[in-house]
Amino acid sequence: MSTQQDLKRSIRANERIRVLEVRLIDQNGKQVGVMATKDALELADRAGLDLVEVASEARPPVCRILDFGKYLYDIGKKEKDARKKQKVIAVKEVKISPKIGEHDYQTKLRSAIKFIERGDRVKLTMFFRGREITHMDIGKKIIARFAQDISDIAELEKDGGLEGRQLHMYYIPKVLAVKKAPTPAEEKKPEGGKEGTNAQAQNPKSS
Repeated sequence: MSTQQDLKRSIRANERIRVLEVRLIDQNGKQVGVMATKDALELADRAGLDLVEVASEARPPVCRILDFGKYLYDIGKKEKDARKKQKVIAVKEVKISPKIGEHDYQTKLRSAIKFIERGDRVKLTMFFRGREITHMDIGKKIIARFAQDISDIAELEKDGGLEGRQLHMYYIPKVLAVKKAPTPAEEKKPEGGKEGTNAQAQNPKSS
């Protein structure tokens, strides 16, 4: 996270601009062109503003005449707003067993759906107690049912496999938009007319 002092140190302004020439943009946004740095500093001083390097990778670097304090404030505000928009994706675990009852299953499913809908990942853990490990097929059937029940909003991210007496599956929210399926009329309607479609059907390699 950048502080105001960090930003100030990372951006060259005024006497910290050591190059001999700069490409200048004035306080009105006008492209002045390449000129000696000392002349650009003088123009900034006359305007009661600062000469600030805004594109150090350019040759010569691009500088603007502006209020350095306001410039730093605007950058800091943009960084702060960007951090606010960043969502921390949590991993929420849902535990089930091969002997889970229907009521408990529905409760666990609702929890998973709630997590997925708010953008979290879901770690589904199937745990086996005692001799339940010999009935792996039952556990896998429940996992398959779970995957089907959330398939409209989530997709499998990773199959964690068996670890000791636990099976782990990871699901993430679906982010791809569902494409609109063509209507029957659109499917039948040829782009180049009926005859062209028939000819193409008879000779698929023709272009």
